[in-house]
Amino acid sequence: MSLQNRSSLIAVWISLVANIVLTGIKLVIGLLFNSQVLIADGIHNAGDVIAVATAYSAMRVSNKPADDDHPYGHGKAEVLGALMVAIILGLAAVYMGFHAIEAFFEPAPSVHIIAFGAAIVSLIAKQVLYVYTMRVGREANSKGLIATAYDHLADVYASIAAAAGIGIGLLGNMYGFPILAYGDPIAGLIVSFLVLKLAWDMGKDSYDILMEKSLPPEELHAFAEHILAVPGIKRIDRLRAREHGHYKLVDARVSVLGTLTVQEGHDIIRVMKNDIMTAYPEVDEVLVHLNPWYPEDE
Repeated sequence: MSLQNRSSLIAVWISLVANIVLTGIKLVIGLLFNSQVLIADGIHNAGDVIAVATAYSAMRVSNKPADDDHPYGHGKAEVLGALMVAIILGLAAVYMGFHAIEAFFEPAPSVHIIAFGAAIVSLIAKQVLYVYTMRVGREANSKGLIATAYDHLADVYASIAAAAGIGIGLLGNMYGFPILAYGDPIAGLIVSFLVLKLAWDMGKDSYDILMEKSLPPEELHAFAEHILAVPGIKRIDRLRAREHGHYKLVDARVSVLGTLTVQEGHDIIRVMKNDIMTAYPEVDEVLVHLNPWYPEDE
C-alpha cells in the first residue's frame, strides 16, 4: 500500500472514531438537558458514522490492483462511495429541514449552558477534522476522502446552527425574551439548505465521473503540449482523458512518420507515456493508438 493510501485510510479511521464519540456526546447531553437541537445533531452525526464507514469500505476496494475482471482497476468504487455519502448528506439535510420547520409549531425549547458547550466542542472538532481530511484527500486525490471532508464541513454548518440557536436561547432566558429560543430552528433551516446544496454538488461530481465525463479542456490542452513536445510525434489525431476514482486515464491517437519501423514507433510512444505519467502522477495509464504520417498529408 502506498504512503498516500495509508494516510487516507488513517484519516478515515480518525473521522470514524471522532464521529462515534461526538454522536455519543450529543445524544447523551441532548437527552439529559432536553436539547432538541443537540439530539437532532446527534442523529445527524449517527448518519455520518454510516457515511464514513461507506467511504472507508469504498476506499479499501478502490486500492485493489487491476485484475482480469477489472482491467482498469477499482478506482470507481471510491466514486460510488462518494455518491453514497452525498445521498446520506442529502437525507440528513431533509431531516434537519423538517425538524426545523416542525419546531416552529411546538413550545420554545429549553436551553442549557452545557448543551451550548457541547455544540462549541463539536464545532471546533469538526473544523479541525475538515481541514485535516481535506488536506490528506487532496494530496491523495481521493474522492472518498474529499467526500468525507465535505461531510465534516456540513457538520460544521450544523454545529454553527446548534451553537447559535442555543446561544440565542440562553440570551433570551437571561434577558427575559423566551421567543429567542426559536433562533435555533431558523438557523437549522438555513443550514439544511446549505447542506443540501453541498450534497447536490458532491453527487453531481460523482455522477459525472461515473458517466466518464471528459476532463476540462485546460487539462487536455496540457496533455497535448506534452505529447507534441516529444520528438517524432507529428500530429495528435484524437485525445481523450477521464477520471477513474483517485487516478486518471488518458487515451490518445497520434501520428508518426509512416516509414518508421514498428520498434521505432514503439520507442517514441514509450517516451510519450513516460513524459505524461512523470509530469502528472495522478495519471495511471496512457493508452495510445499509432497512426502513420507522411509529409504530403500536411
